[in-house]
Amino acid sequence: MARKNILAGLMDNAQSAPQAERHSHQNEGSRTDAPVRSPKGALGAVTRTIDALTAKAAAAHEIERKLTEGETIVELDAARVEESFITDRLRDDEAALNELVEAIRLRGQDSPILVRPHPEKAGHYQVAFGHRRLRAARLLGIPVRAVVKQLADRDHVIAQGQENSARTDLSFIERATFARGMEEAGFEREVIMSALTSDKTTISKMLSIFERIPPDILGEINCAFSVGRDRWHDLSARFEEPAFHQAVRALMASEPFESADADTRFSQIESLILDPCGEPRRGSKSAPEVRNWLPEDGQVKIKIREDSKGFSIALKAPAAASFGLFIEQNLERLYQEFQEQQNNTEHGE
Repeated sequence: MARKNILAGLMDNAQSAPQAERHSHQNEGSRTDAPVRSPKGALGAVTRTIDALTAKAAAAHEIERKLTEGETIVELDAARVEESFITDRLRDDEAALNELVEAIRLRGQDSPILVRPHPEKAGHYQVAFGHRRLRAARLLGIPVRAVVKQLADRDHVIAQGQENSARTDLSFIERATFARGMEEAGFEREVIMSALTSDKTTISKMLSIFERIPPDILGEINCAFSVGRDRWHDLSARFEEPAFHQAVRALMASEPFESADADTRFSQIESLILDPCGEPRRGSKSAPEVRNWLPEDGQVKIKIREDSKGFSIALKAPAAASFGLFIEQNLERLYQEFQEQQNNTEHGE
């Protein structure tokens, strides 16, 4: 008898995800009610940010619901639950983790994590998703609420990858690292595509980064979390040029490189890319400045991102939607105050 595939529905969804993503705007506009024009400018940016965060959170919760629905929730000793056998994160957002710890302290753990019995240690488990809830439970010294399922390695990484990919805080290089880990573990390309809900071209670009950039150099910059797919791919392609490779080695020995953070290191290496005339390529980008703001009540977390191309603000739950709506409703007043302040400054007042 064939083994029942508990992730069949998710894999079907994952394989169609790239096509669905391309047509998402058409699908959204296919409703029978009257179409609503998308706001533009600052108002549109705030609205789109809130909508994206809401959609991502809903997608992650739906995946968790499918995998845990109808299952018994148990309490496990958090010390007996280990991380997954493939890493999908290179760092944890300490502010977000502290926020989660406080939320669980106040109201308990709302959603269970998914674990499987450890394949090598009796009485221990491996987490498929919910690693931050697990760490929060450890910090609080309390049992972690979990659903225990018998998962083969393949099903484990698909559940882990799809749940994490649905969230907003996994960077491109972390997704690429997860893809690389799955490839090294011997998983087929189709499994990697399903786990990351990405098409073959995107997966190939992810893996090519590790094939082109030498491991020691990649180790110096792979925490450049604000860098997206295209910049990583463009930079990796340059390492096929011996002259560029040598220039990077020389840069790495310099004090400015050694004292810089990962995003700045990436930009320093990127600045070595020259056009045919020997000048820095147009379009080479400086590292964006990223700042976080958290109020005392912890009800909303704001990430501020500023670079040469613009300024953006991203809001996270639990009060993201209501605070975002407040900002939207007061944009006109805020802009008027900004103009008045600018005028006063120009006139020396």
